[in-house]
Amino acid sequence: MRNTTSLWESTDRTGLDPRRLLCTSDVNVSLTELASASALDCPLAALAGRSVLISTSDQLAAALALIELDGIARRLVLCPPDLDPKHLPYVVATAEIDAIVTDRADSAAEVAVESVASIARQLHTADVDRSPHHVTEWILFTSGTTGVPKMVVHTFETLTGAIKRSGALAGPLVWATFYDVRRYGGLQILLRALTGGGSLVLSSPGEAVPAFLARAKEHGVTHITGTPSHWRQALMGSAARSVSPVYARLSGEIADQAIIEHLQETYPHAKVAHAFASTEAGVAFEVADGKAGFSASLLGQNESGVHLKVVDDTLRIRSPRTALHYLGRNGESLLDPDGFVDTGDVVEERGDRFYFVGRRGGIINVGGLKIHPEEVEAVINRHPSVRMSLVTGRRNPIMGTIVAAEVVLTSEGTALDPGAVESTKSEILAACRSSLAAHKVPASIRFTSSLTVTASGKLGRRNA
Repeated sequence: MRNTTSLWESTDRTGLDPRRLLCTSDVNVSLTELASASALDCPLAALAGRSVLISTSDQLAAALALIELDGIARRLVLCPPDLDPKHLPYVVATAEIDAIVTDRADSAAEVAVESVASIARQLHTADVDRSPHHVTEWILFTSGTTGVPKMVVHTFETLTGAIKRSGALAGPLVWATFYDVRRYGGLQILLRALTGGGSLVLSSPGEAVPAFLARAKEHGVTHITGTPSHWRQALMGSAARSVSPVYARLSGEIADQAIIEHLQETYPHAKVAHAFASTEAGVAFEVADGKAGFSASLLGQNESGVHLKVVDDTLRIRSPRTALHYLGRNGESLLDPDGFVDTGDVVEERGDRFYFVGRRGGIINVGGLKIHPEEVEAVINRHPSVRMSLVTGRRNPIMGTIVAAEVVLTSEGTALDPGAVESTKSEILAACRSSLAAHKVPASIRFTSSLTVTASGKLGRRNA
């Protein structure tokens, strides 16, 4: 039988410490206030048993809606910030939406539903009864979705299966995250903060990384998370050193050795870890030994019921944290015949360790030879003057496609004179030639001041 506990009932409210907050750049909401107040403009009973679309302009409003409605609504659909409005009718029909909770006046006009409720970032006194009446389904959008959105069904239980209430992450915590809580990675941190007795510092729309880190410092951040691309952006300036976390984590992209070591150097007293998780498979494992990849000893089933195996060079996961099924998708199965999620992440065994080399669907084809761009980026990123890089396939009239790299230098690298920059390019190419097969070596390298990072915190990949 599934655990029917709701988010609010599971939230650690010991003593209802007024310092336990959800924080943005202009608003702080304490759980003490939320215990006897509401951000909704209607009674919770008006949304009981409904299928509710949460469509908000900022994270805090979405977080408040989740806290208020889990256990009340039949289904909660958490709309990501970058969903194309043209897909809303499909989402509404597929998820059988009959109510919208929003802080945007235009949301009600975009789709026709039975009920529209407004949610604000300020609370008002209300007679609030959050006793759970439903095992609420949580509908999340898979990251990287293009075209018609792909949605998966979770419950509070599957979402919190990896969260421990004791051990290294226990105590008075202050979390900060570069993720958006309307996506799986950010939602995990929101749930950790709420159920583990901590506060959470949220980023605000358009907020610069230095400003966000300054706020994190003001709140005494102890735990901070983001994708490798988030971290590479943060480490470009001095702001990252203004905080002193005891725990720094990467997930959502391949964590190569260079970014792990940069974080260890920046936060020498912190536990630096990288984790593997996906919206479909849930949280699979965390690695905290200072090395890229993961130990081969993780294969098989662990005491938490998470079972890992490698089939046709891709990682597969069977777990009680896995989503229940896709929503819609014409019967498409989330699992293979043995009950595993095929992650599509390609791994390579070297000695007693597996290393992620890229996505099965992200291969560059050069004259019939296959290249994972992440493998090339990992080599480029090892250069001490490189902060981050993006490798793509570029059309070529002779070869069809060539390997091209865009490279962002560190602040020290950008101060180099033109001759030294050319020398850096030569050193990068030499490193690639010594570590990679000839067809994987970039045919061109272009230095740039920045790279596009998507709303989900991942490098914006495209083949030109």
